Amino acid sequence: MSSDNKTSGATALPNRKPVATSGQAGALSRWLAQKLLQASGNPRVRIRLWDDTELRVEDAPAPVATMRVHTRPALWRLALRPDLYFGEGYMSGEIEVDGDLVAFLEEVYRAGDHDSTGTLRDRARRLLAQRKTNSLMGSRSNIHHHYDIGNEFYRLWLDTAAMQYTCAYFPRAGATLEEAQVAKLDHVCRKLQLRPGQTVIEAGCGWGGLARHMAREYGVTVRAYNISHEQVRYARERAATEGLADRVEYLEDDYRNISGQCDAFVSVGMLEHVGPEHYVELGRVIDRVLSPRGRGLIHSIGRNRAAPMNAWIERRIFPGAHPPSLREMMDIFEEHQFSILDVENLRLHYAETLRHWMDRYEHHLDKVEEMFDAPFIRAWRLYLTGSIAAFTTGELQLFQVAFARHANNDIPLTREHLYRAEPAASGTA
Repeated sequence: MSSDNKTSGATALPNRKPVATSGQAGALSRWLAQKLLQASGNPRVRIRLWDDTELRVEDAPAPVATMRVHTRPALWRLALRPDLYFGEGYMSGEIEVDGDLVAFLEEVYRAGDHDSTGTLRDRARRLLAQRKTNSLMGSRSNIHHHYDIGNEFYRLWLDTAAMQYTCAYFPRAGATLEEAQVAKLDHVCRKLQLRPGQTVIEAGCGWGGLARHMAREYGVTVRAYNISHEQVRYARERAATEGLADRVEYLEDDYRNISGQCDAFVSVGMLEHVGPEHYVELGRVIDRVLSPRGRGLIHSIGRNRAAPMNAWIERRIFPGAHPPSLREMMDIFEEHQFSILDVENLRLHYAETLRHWMDRYEHHLDKVEEMFDAPFIRAWRLYLTGSIAAFTTGELQLFQVAFARHANNDIPLTREHLYRAEPAASGTA
């Protein structure tokens, strides 16, 4: 029940005092609940304790939702570290939300005006832990934690065509998730100005959909790197089935071991797992492999200002993750004088993508329940809904950064090529 930044449009009432109604909760529990509301910026939410004691901001408009705290220990933990223990309590069932969960989280994000990432000592501890977990061995463990839990789980709620687990691009209202994901792939390829016969290196390829799309629709050869065993196995099988194995090579290896030369370098959804302490190293990898007239694109969740990952997300969903600010991302480019050609923010596209994922997740809940236990199901519901709220309130951004060698003049003078409907470069579309 916390946020990292204060955002515009807040509906909180910071100068008003939370008040309690009738109930048997002790004075200390009431005080903790009041302080929790105040520390959260007095959002328009109601807290209901285990004995039906209710707290809300006095004279505030109707609450958007009610957070029910079922046990005294859950309240104490929540007051101690809301950014960690709201998620833990929601997973265990000790905390529930009556009403629209997305609306509740949006209200809390908009109201928060404090830094919820902890004390300086806690920041230092998490930074040191990140340096350890994003090592070669640590990165593999982190990816296994999230991506190797079973392809069948992800197949339930991602797009059916290519299982893209990254932000889609909605070119028009009412586009399906499948249409939007294909549009995202083309949007990336057009930014890279792919041409038949070129060579592409992809870092962090997921289930391999972008690599296959580039080879099939744009006539290029792709070498794609990933350290998720499950994803690489799936990608290789799909490439063989689609007759693309001779043009797409999937390597189960870390981005730090990328070798060879390429006309285009692309990374979609990997930078969040690299860690800012490794950005200079990533830049050196790109400099090593990119041709003199080469181009590149990095697509990443980000922030408007640098901040550590939410503690619960880091513990339960994405260990070692860090959505960077644009300033942090520049550590990739500056040492080698890469020229930034285009920066686009697709924040609202990601919110819409997540809505589609959430709808499909809930639609297939009976199958998810056959695979995982109740805490896992609640955790992923919170992760998906919390991500929607983070993007709609501006807590998170989605950056696409296109770049090239500083002396490369083979670049478009306008953005017309990004939006002009045209056949794929291979002529096989």
